[in-house]
Formats: sequence, structure tokens, C-alpha cells
Amino acid sequence: MSNRRGEPADVLLVEDNPGDVRLTQEAFREGRIQTTIHVATDGVEAMKFLEQTGEYADAPRPDIVLLDLNLPRKNGDEVLEEMKADPELDHIPVIVLTSSAAEEDVAKLYDCNANAYLTKPVDPDEFIETVRTLEEFWLSVVRLPQHDA
Repeated sequence: MSNRRGEPADVLLVEDNPGDVRLTQEAFREGRIQTTIHVATDGVEAMKFLEQTGEYADAPRPDIVLLDLNLPRKNGDEVLEEMKADPELDHIPVIVLTSSAAEEDVAKLYDCNANAYLTKPVDPDEFIETVRTLEEFWLSVVRLPQHDA
């Protein structure tokens, strides 16, 4: 299965932990949906990718963004706020995938219009299963808005 354009779905993973990047890539690789995973390791890099500036001038608009909160240079909540304030980016679903289970983080991110908030399981197998469930729901079940490539 692929996205509505008949191409692999583009996923922007904003994550600075190499282990979590590897596990997420593994989960998507083993899933049934064709995806292209793009990785940004900090919030500044994520915004350059999303705004298609600098070395990311030819980057695709992602179908979804998986966003960690605790990032170098620019936190995940700042990335989310900038995305949702930009009419070119505000339609892209943002799924917060973070180690924080703090209620104040959950409330804040939903107030900033996150589409979902998931706490990363510590167990690697549970982490992979969480990502697979996320992939299935957001890229197969949910109907996402059309956007210009």
C-alpha cells in the first residue's frame, strides 16, 4: 500500500536519539505500507526540511511528522507551534512520539494542535509495535488532506 499519490508515503521523523531512529525505521520497514523515512535530528533541521530551504530545497512535503519533544537547538513544542502557525504546513498531521508522560506536556501539545501524543515504550518490541500501529492508523485508516507536492 502507498499514499494517495500512488507513491510511498513520506514521513518526517524528528528524533535525536539514534537508537529510536533505528527502531522507528525498522518498524516502518517491516510494516505493510510503503514509506520513505526522512530524519531530522534537531528542530532547526526539521524546520528547514519542512520549509524546503537550504539543502532541503527539493525535500518532499511529508504526509505526517513524528516529533520528539526533547531536541537540540529547537524543542519539539517550538517546531509544532511554528508548523501550525504556517499556512503551508498547518495541514500536516503531527504525532508527538516522546519519552515524556507528563500531563502538562500532553495538555500543552494538544493545545498547540498536535494530532496525537504517544509516549515511547521503553521495551524495544513494544516501541516497534507502537510505531506499526501508528503507521497503520495514520497512513492507512485516516484520510489525510491533499497537498501540493
